[in-house]
Amino acid sequence: MNVIVPKAALDFFKKLKQNNNRDWFNEHKKEFKIVEAEVKGIYNFIFDNLNSHDDVDKLKLFRIYRDVRFSKDKTPYKTHFGGSFHRTKPKLRGGYYLHLAPDNESFIATGFWEPNKDDLLRIRREFEMDDAEIRKIISHKSFKNIWGEFVGSELKTAPRDFDKDHKAIDLIKKKQYIFTKKYTDKDVLDNGFIKEVNKSFKAIRPYFDYMSDVLTTNLNGESIL
Repeated sequence: MNVIVPKAALDFFKKLKQNNNRDWFNEHKKEFKIVEAEVKGIYNFIFDNLNSHDDVDKLKLFRIYRDVRFSKDKTPYKTHFGGSFHRTKPKLRGGYYLHLAPDNESFIATGFWEPNKDDLLRIRREFEMDDAEIRKIISHKSFKNIWGEFVGSELKTAPRDFDKDHKAIDLIKKKQYIFTKKYTDKDVLDNGFIKEVNKSFKAIRPYFDYMSDVLTTNLNGESIL
């Protein structure tokens, strides 16, 4: 089955960027609902694809309405579709994300967006003890060709109780452990886009398997589940 992102989805958001107000949106809400239904089908298709090679228990497609309470930008609507796919916890960790937006702003992302305090400390202690395995995984040619380098926020210096001169301080000072891959509008509308997304998500598994093992064991390698 060949599933294709509808051009109408990108076109709608291009128009919404120029008319991001409630009056315009309400006049074109029927158009949006048609596009939204098609795109929901695409996210559900990806969910099924993921479950052919992973164990994903939840898909969350984010609403178009923006929370403007604490934002300087008061435009009421998002100009993209975003959906996340959650691996089945507690044994499996990590998640997948697909962002569909016009003007060459689409991307996929995987990894650990906001590890909680305990998980973040556990990851850092693992890298402090031994960073060889994680470096082997993320530097493998086939992995790096798809996902490149880590992105995400990090501290300017070492976290508390860590040596700023430790050989793995580049990994230890990170607050997020994320990989992203960007796409042009032409890429997104290509017949093979969804297949490519699934292939890229599948390639992240060595990283997820390693991190899941770290986050479900203590520093002695004993299960904490």
